[in-house]
Amino acid sequence: MSEMSQRTKDTVQRWLNDPYVDEETKRELRALENDTRELEERFYRDLEFGTGGLRGVIGAGSNRMNKYTVGRATQGFAQYILDTHGQKEGKPSVVIAHDSRHFSPEFALEAALVLAGNGIVAKLYPSLRSTPQLSFSVRHLGASAGIVITASHNPPEYNGYKVYNQEGGQLVPHEAEKVIALIQQVDSFAAVKKLSREEAEAQGLLVWLGEAEDQAFIDTVAAVSVNREAIASRLADDFKIVFTPLHGTGHEPVKRVLETIGFKHIYVVPEQQQPDADFSTVKSPNPEEREAFTLAMKLGEEVGADILIGTDPDADRMGAVVKNRQGEYVVLTGNQSGAIMIHYLMSQLKDAGKLPNNGAVIKTIVTSEMGAAIAEHYGAAVLNTLTGFKYIGEKMTQFEQSGSHTFLFGYEESYGYLAGNYARDKDAVLASMLICEAAAYYKGQGKTLYDVLQELYEQFGYFLERLESRTLKGKDGVAQIAAKMSDWRNDPPQEIGGIRVEQVLDYANGLDGLPKENVLKYLLEDGSWFCLRPSGTEPKIKVYFAVRGASASDAQEKIQTLVEHVMARVDA
Repeated sequence: MSEMSQRTKDTVQRWLNDPYVDEETKRELRALENDTRELEERFYRDLEFGTGGLRGVIGAGSNRMNKYTVGRATQGFAQYILDTHGQKEGKPSVVIAHDSRHFSPEFALEAALVLAGNGIVAKLYPSLRSTPQLSFSVRHLGASAGIVITASHNPPEYNGYKVYNQEGGQLVPHEAEKVIALIQQVDSFAAVKKLSREEAEAQGLLVWLGEAEDQAFIDTVAAVSVNREAIASRLADDFKIVFTPLHGTGHEPVKRVLETIGFKHIYVVPEQQQPDADFSTVKSPNPEEREAFTLAMKLGEEVGADILIGTDPDADRMGAVVKNRQGEYVVLTGNQSGAIMIHYLMSQLKDAGKLPNNGAVIKTIVTSEMGAAIAEHYGAAVLNTLTGFKYIGEKMTQFEQSGSHTFLFGYEESYGYLAGNYARDKDAVLASMLICEAAAYYKGQGKTLYDVLQELYEQFGYFLERLESRTLKGKDGVAQIAAKMSDWRNDPPQEIGGIRVEQVLDYANGLDGLPKENVLKYLLEDGSWFCLRPSGTEPKIKVYFAVRGASASDAQEKIQTLVEHVMARVDA
């Protein structure tokens, strides 16, 4: 891709000639004058809304995260808010939070000032807060919408912009489509309305949030605890937790909520306690990966920890680490942690006589069936959604409106969990509390969470899952991912490793009343399945695998065969 397209040439020139683009940005672009490949990558398209909003590499360009793409997106979102809420009494309002990434505070303030320029009250947190607190605050403050500046666990060069509806959930497709159409109508930076900070504050259109909202969030999460008495009375004195916020927003809220429910010995990994936009101690600030827990494991050995927990930079995903029977650290998968939390939560509610007869657990189509089997054992309904917690949040709101079900727990295999009805997004603060509470409770019975997991396997079957992903960056990568999906869609396999493919589910057709999405799921005769989907937040194609075996070794053998055969074709 050595030649620039005409669109790229025109767009670069428009940025260079635009009086609304500052000189520093123009210098950055002029310095790339001879790097046509880089300019093409930066300008071949406008940065698109993916899973919930914008996410991209920071830098100058229409396909990059910068104050101009943030301003343009906010102008479109502001118009959507005015169209949706403008006729209601009082001014519409939007809560804004941000994480610890490069330019997060600047992008948050830019969004606030554009909202103010459109007559919308921006309620802004002055320093970093978690994504689940943003979701909670939208509901708690009765706001019209929310924005959080974060790129979750992406590498340091990324940032992002997620938008929320008045329920505190990320926009679902029919809402996002309207916002995207309005953003596309913003055809110049001159069309972005914006006040100065001083003007916005003077007019009451920029309001700063603080400790009162923080405390409300902590108290609300702590209220979801199902057996605080057991921790406070018997277990807190000798139960030890090692926690790493991985340089993100989780440090304060996780520590506060654990202390609120009675834990006394919480050791925060000192090297990873402070916010750091470069995530300098890890390859990736992702609690799904064992490497992210290297320092936590070292500290865990030193203090004799019962459990290690980690949260990603915006504290919406939580990973847990426990020791197996050989004394080795094991990182629980998202599916395993979810199964343990469902079992703990529902058994506690049952023992207390508080398990509702219309309880429901919501999971995604790529999440293990183990949690479903446990939930059904306790008499709960299980509903499936597409990948993305916004769909779980949407179901929760439907339950609330119809009274058809009582929401008990929602989760994704990608380490996102929620219990309680206070938010509409996954919450690592809540998940940290719930899994530590479970670990403390079972310690009182002489068991570790690893022991509990083995008991669940023996009772419900040896479920085993795996995720493989392939990163394909840039314009060429987008085309390669599309080609791979077309290949699998147009020429589905008849069998995999000698096991017949029984059914192909193409979610692009809108199955089971779900929105249409580019996802393919293949169900095999022996109950195994695998699923292909392009990531909504990263330049990746993801392949999910799941089996159920008669024993641990049987499950391991099944999944190994399945992965080898499928990935051979994906990589071809």
